[in-house]
Amino acid sequence: MKRTFRAIVVLLTVMLFVSVLAGCKTAAAPTPAPAPVAQKLKIGLSLATLQEERWVRDKDRITKDCADQGIELLTQIANMDAATQESQCENLFTQGINVLILAPQDAVAAATIVDKAHAAGVKVISYDRLVMNTANDDVYISFDNVQVGVLQGTWLTTAVPKGNYAILSGAPTDNNAKLFKQGAMSIIQPLVDKGDIKIVADQPVVEWKPENAQKIMENALTANKNNIQGILAPNDGTAGGCIQALAAQGLAGKVPITGQDAELAAAQRIVKGTQGMTVFKDTRMLGDAAVEAAKTMFAGQPLAKATQTVNNGTMDVPSILLVPIAVTKENIDATLIASGYLLKADVYK
Repeated sequence: MKRTFRAIVVLLTVMLFVSVLAGCKTAAAPTPAPAPVAQKLKIGLSLATLQEERWVRDKDRITKDCADQGIELLTQIANMDAATQESQCENLFTQGINVLILAPQDAVAAATIVDKAHAAGVKVISYDRLVMNTANDDVYISFDNVQVGVLQGTWLTTAVPKGNYAILSGAPTDNNAKLFKQGAMSIIQPLVDKGDIKIVADQPVVEWKPENAQKIMENALTANKNNIQGILAPNDGTAGGCIQALAAQGLAGKVPITGQDAELAAAQRIVKGTQGMTVFKDTRMLGDAAVEAAKTMFAGQPLAKATQTVNNGTMDVPSILLVPIAVTKENIDATLIASGYLLKADVYK
């Protein structure tokens, strides 16, 4: 009996000792939660085309800006196909972009892209061309495109205050084409109403293609027996097509013609005298503004530089509109060359 009692006492003592030791151990520190990983900006760039030199410049500038700032950029070119552009943008959404820089092929059809982006939580910058008829446009970044037309119309009516005009406008699918013409006609129409100017041809250039502009000009020259004194060409590519038609009739350099985009070929034609003017829209500034806006929106901050609005048919879209500059033989060195946009050796080649 005594032995059993002693055994119980020993067992209880051991258990008490073990319990005391366990209580003296330091409690393990809780495992810290992992620090949240900061999300990085990822931009999608969707361009309608690289047909014109200026779009190549836009692409190159945005690519450089993103590379310099460590921003991931995914780029798609739609080759002037609206359905392709929509499919490409959907693919960009699945790759996790935060902001889409969109230069639409079809300003109206692209509303679907903007609406899908909104549903996916992706901000959209209408780049140079405004997307129409959507309540989800975040911001429009371009040049003052009505003013572009004003510059064209002012130069043309100064060069040719009286006579027959051929009026070419840009692609019907591009809202900018409407704005360019609106600006130009604000200067030209009063002279038409006065009887000083007669419009003998007035036609849009499908897809902005120079060959389409050339055909329009060939038909206009034939219909009017070459009796045309001034040509409103909406951009440098279409101006080049028109000038080919003029050259075939021995009229290159004899009929004042406008342009836009400050392409190298246009600058060369200006110094040679076959094209009268172009409009300088510095794509470096445009690309910089788009990337800056993408960063601002990603940070959840207001776009302080969007001080203007442009109506898209549904809403007044906050807009950043840069200032275009008319370029002629008289100021080409001070604008295109001094700014480093074009090289003098190339222009005067």
